[in-house]
Amino acid sequence: MNLADISIKKSTITWTLTVVCLVLGYIAYSGLPRLEDPEFAIKEAVVRTPYPGASPEEVEKEVTEKIEKAIQQLGQLKRVESYSEAGASIVRVVIKDNYTMDMLPAVWDELRRKILDVTPDLPPGAGPPKVLDDFGDVYGVYFALYGEGYSFAELKDVAEMLQRELLTVTDVKKVVFMGMQTEAVYVEMSKTKMASLGITREEIFDALTAKNIPADAGDMKIGSEYMRIYPTGVFQSEKDFGDLFISSKGGRLIYLTDVATVTRDYVDPPKQLLRFNGHRSIGIGISTVQGGNAVVMGEAVEKRVSQLQGQIPVGMELGVIALQSESVTLAINSFIISLLEAVLIVIVVLLFAMGLKSGLIIGFILILTISATFVVMGAYKITLERISLGALIIALGMLVDNAIVIVEGMKVKIEGGMDGVQAAKEVAAQNAMPLLGATAVAILAFASIGAMENQTGEYCRSLYYVILISLSLSWLTAMTTTPLMVTMMMKAPKATSGGDREKKDPYAGKMYVSYRALVTKAIKFRWVTLGIVLGLFVAALIGFGFLDQMFFPPSPRPQFIIECHFREGTHIHETEKKVEQIEEYFEGIEGVTGVMPAIGGGHSRFVLVYDVPVDASNQYANIIVGVEDVKIVDEIFQKVQFDLESMFPDANINVKKFLLGPGKGGKIQLRINGPDPAVLRELGDRAIAILRTAEDSKAVRSEWGEPVKVIRPIMAEDTARRLGISRPMVATALQ
Repeated sequence: MNLADISIKKSTITWTLTVVCLVLGYIAYSGLPRLEDPEFAIKEAVVRTPYPGASPEEVEKEVTEKIEKAIQQLGQLKRVESYSEAGASIVRVVIKDNYTMDMLPAVWDELRRKILDVTPDLPPGAGPPKVLDDFGDVYGVYFALYGEGYSFAELKDVAEMLQRELLTVTDVKKVVFMGMQTEAVYVEMSKTKMASLGITREEIFDALTAKNIPADAGDMKIGSEYMRIYPTGVFQSEKDFGDLFISSKGGRLIYLTDVATVTRDYVDPPKQLLRFNGHRSIGIGISTVQGGNAVVMGEAVEKRVSQLQGQIPVGMELGVIALQSESVTLAINSFIISLLEAVLIVIVVLLFAMGLKSGLIIGFILILTISATFVVMGAYKITLERISLGALIIALGMLVDNAIVIVEGMKVKIEGGMDGVQAAKEVAAQNAMPLLGATAVAILAFASIGAMENQTGEYCRSLYYVILISLSLSWLTAMTTTPLMVTMMMKAPKATSGGDREKKDPYAGKMYVSYRALVTKAIKFRWVTLGIVLGLFVAALIGFGFLDQMFFPPSPRPQFIIECHFREGTHIHETEKKVEQIEEYFEGIEGVTGVMPAIGGGHSRFVLVYDVPVDASNQYANIIVGVEDVKIVDEIFQKVQFDLESMFPDANINVKKFLLGPGKGGKIQLRINGPDPAVLRELGDRAIAILRTAEDSKAVRSEWGEPVKVIRPIMAEDTARRLGISRPMVATALQ
């Protein structure tokens, strides 16, 4: 086999691999997981511990401090934050940044063991503590189920039906509810009737406790069968409670209906409420399995919901609060358009700068490199989202550098009369290592992003990975496919009659001549050139100071958030009335498509960068406002802030845009530590006063809030001891 045959064989292999790479690239692009934002671990968990009847001070000293000390034994701990309120302890656990998503389950297991160890040390009536380690789950499909004239019980039945059905849908991990109202049977005892019949509360409690408790009545052999005995008497509805036997007094049988009124209602006050465009509703959040395709899952959920429409009563509606599949599709389509535009611009510039053949070759190599990048992304399960696609756009200008050097070098030699194969060998050999070094330098420029161990680094890590993959492949294609294409498309000048090839000066073109003249003058007047360059550099530095600086820009999501902190101690129904006023306010604003408030807490985490408040209470409302176009947000943003502050002067209002990337809380956060609550509150008030004087400051508040009023019955200790009455007995009687 001669050298020509070997060359043809290598060319055939290269072309085959090129075609295969293009096909596989399209297949990989179609199958890549799609998300709106990159996946990153929310390295936080929440430990909730109920302590009914305890004051915030009692909760802090008797529960929170013990749980904090147990958590501080974790070697993975970054910090611990606690919120002690009346009747409950909330402890937020933040893990060190270097722990990845795969390592967190083991960390949460260890956290549970620490909490389990300290549980016996908690005071009577406290606990059990509950560890919420799914704090970072994203419910990208978020519906609101509502219906005029339907009760919460009827809405709940439909919501539970949807939950059962949607859990079977492709890539669905979890279906949770938000704003669910708990039903209860209220037994209102009449003290007069109880006294006349000699019935005590304890007798009623004992009778209620014993009812509906499963009891084993044994088994019995009847003929050839062995049957289980199951007595009747189980309550089926609240009406059955009235026939509950309490006691026998003086030969008379006394039933619950003789001493109490039984009604069925909802627990009041509710813990949390959800509204959708003026309707009370139940939120249904649906999350995607890790590594799943949010677009596939969202489309599958929509299809299944449409199939279940026949089982949803007429007049009951599913409102969309967030549908990540649509957001992901819009975001990715936008980036794909930007990517195609960038590719087209690069190719057009190359066509003018290097000629038709050179431009087409480099353009093809660019498309091939991007295609190969998708193949490798698919192999390493790198998700297609705004950061990874943005990395491709950033890398475009660098992806063509290697190919330009090879094409230009071969073009010069071929036009100088050298054979294409020989030109390929020489140019590739001369430039292989220099280009590899230049590629490595370009990759290392982004290495700091890939090496960051905080949430910002985790969020942006795909930027580094995609640049690493694409630039490495650009060097590989420059050394293989590019010389092959140049050899095929560019031919040496034809031989003259004397047998010699016609040689052409590659630098005789107008562009080269003009550029040479410019460089010559720049060198001749080098001090002027250096002065101009220095002046431009100084002007750039000055101009840079006038630019708005922000690491993560606002999200293009057509929604914004309003956080409302009303006065501490406000009843949740009073908070709801204030929220209704805000809903009426937005009815007069053009372009607003929906108002979706969560009262008494935050929404489910429907987008990764949404910060779920863990210390929210009855006086808190988190309102999502949807608009027709994201541009409307900028138009009404300041107006909404001013108007709502005027409507509720005693409330803390914060109108916020969605931002890309991790981040939470205020832009300026100050923490004051110390043992004396009075001094801490005084220092906090002084800090708040200073911050409020700052220009453009808003929503300045402390985590403690305002002091809350309480009713303090004064016990006569001597009389209580003489009568054998304890504080818990008084508290139970008052309740």
